Amino acid sequence: MDNFKFTVDAIDEKCARACTLQTPRGVIKTPVFMPVGTQASVKGITPDMLNQMGAQIILGNTYHLALRPGADLIAEAGGLPKFMSWNKPMLTDSGGFQVFSLSENAKVTEEGVYFKSHIDGSSLFMGPEESMDIQSKLGADLIMAFDEFPALPATKEKILATVERTHRWALRCQKHHQNANQRLLAIVQGGDDRDLRLFSARELKSMNFFGYAVGGLAVGEPLVKRLEVLDYLDPELPSEKLRYLMGVGTPVELLEGVARGIDMFDCVLPTRNGRNGTAFSNEGRINLKNASLAKEFFPLDKECNCYTCANFTRSYLRHLFKADEMLGPILVSLHNIAFLIEFMAKVRLSIVEKRFGEFRKEFYRKLKEDPLEGTKYEFGEK
Repeated sequence: MDNFKFTVDAIDEKCARACTLQTPRGVIKTPVFMPVGTQASVKGITPDMLNQMGAQIILGNTYHLALRPGADLIAEAGGLPKFMSWNKPMLTDSGGFQVFSLSENAKVTEEGVYFKSHIDGSSLFMGPEESMDIQSKLGADLIMAFDEFPALPATKEKILATVERTHRWALRCQKHHQNANQRLLAIVQGGDDRDLRLFSARELKSMNFFGYAVGGLAVGEPLVKRLEVLDYLDPELPSEKLRYLMGVGTPVELLEGVARGIDMFDCVLPTRNGRNGTAFSNEGRINLKNASLAKEFFPLDKECNCYTCANFTRSYLRHLFKADEMLGPILVSLHNIAFLIEFMAKVRLSIVEKRFGEFRKEFYRKLKEDPLEGTKYEFGEK
């Protein structure tokens, strides 16, 4: 019996989708935001908090967990979900992003990547087969194929070389992985080159993966460029397959990704912003170090139902950051994740009820900041 099933429940405004993903550890209703637990921990947030705010799935990092505490130890503990006391679905990335982010400590060959540990300088080799073996030991429900992408800007020749290697590595991942309790997703690459993105999507589509991620974005390119990539990829990605946009996490990015047919998102931004005193709201970003908040005795967002907004004021939260109290980053991180989870639930409901277009326009009506900082791109008018 197949414990995995993906179905499209509703489509609105041509591309926005509400879907259901069944996994051995539970059902996921999309579109969904996945909090990131890089080192088997969503920073500052307990699993119980995540459960209470309605998190459906979280993400772990293959490279970091392979270094510390090690995949064998996690396997001995019963797998990553049991190790970190998370009894819902999980996804692990492949380690491919670290080929980019830790490029000074990574030597790429056709066989794989030789990493120099950022922790102690020790060596770690990871190729497609090793990535599959590590992710099998970690035991997440959804896993990612090992990939490569260049920093942008890059020449077409450089991007093409990484795209073709990503395809070869994806095939090796597919051939090597044998864990029936997991499903493997491929990653479409191609930088900001339209032809190469379409080539990558078509090649990977022919390999028939469980789902397809869009990678190599959110690495410094303008948001408008990212949305253009999603615009022309939408008709090329299989409509019956799960779709995942990697590494984005603002409300605008999530909303516009959904408008272009994306089902799943992840990002470290909610907790990173929380630690730095920046909160999401329906009106835009709130800087809790701003003196104007000192006498604002109301929640971060009056429409938010999270623990932070139900119990604390902007004034109090500003005080915590000014006093360097650790509760401040915890409460704002909690709010940011809960805000995105609740936001995506509202997005899903709007799709099911065939009013996504109205929801999108109302979101931008309330927003008090320019999401593209003065460009002429018209949001809500795709």
